[in-house]
Amino acid sequence: MDPVDFNDRSTPLSLLLSRRSGKARDLIAPGPDPAQLQQILSAASRVPDHGKLAPWRFVVIEDRDAFSALLARLYKAGRPEAGRLELEAMDGFARQSPTLVALISTLQDSHIPAWEQELSAGAAAQNLLLAAHAMGYVGNWLTGAPAFLPGLAGELGAPGGRIAGFFFIGTPTKALEERPRPALADIVSRWPG
Repeated sequence: MDPVDFNDRSTPLSLLLSRRSGKARDLIAPGPDPAQLQQILSAASRVPDHGKLAPWRFVVIEDRDAFSALLARLYKAGRPEAGRLELEAMDGFARQSPTLVALISTLQDSHIPAWEQELSAGAAAQNLLLAAHAMGYVGNWLTGAPAFLPGLAGELGAPGGRIAGFFFIGTPTKALEERPRPALADIVSRWPG
């Protein structure tokens, strides 16, 4: 197979085949401007959504100081003995990349199974990453300790929701490298076999 050209966005298939995550800590400005971010989020919302429930919410984190303080407060609430290094890690997490979007899975009371609603949130996540890539940016989907802080989804405006991930978007400081991918023979089968 030919090497992947991570800059090739000339066709939809090349876009899909060249998408690659970068490390959030390595993403710098520029990030998407407000109009570009609007397009990215519009694309992210165009996913399979049985019942038209929109069982996800996007929260653009603009005030990184306030977000850092929120993470520290919630982290200390669950771990009052938290040390300086743990709190610095929360602060560092909040300040990575020029653009930060939280995706919150917000299950709706419906006959549509929760699993289908959660899959729709996952599809929104992938569309967000693909749209950022299509615009020439790199994204990184992270969860980590902040995603599991009790009360964070509510503080971000989605009580009862679960953080599906944080999406860091920007320009990489170094070339992205391909990572090993599973061999199709290991993940594809035929039925009946």
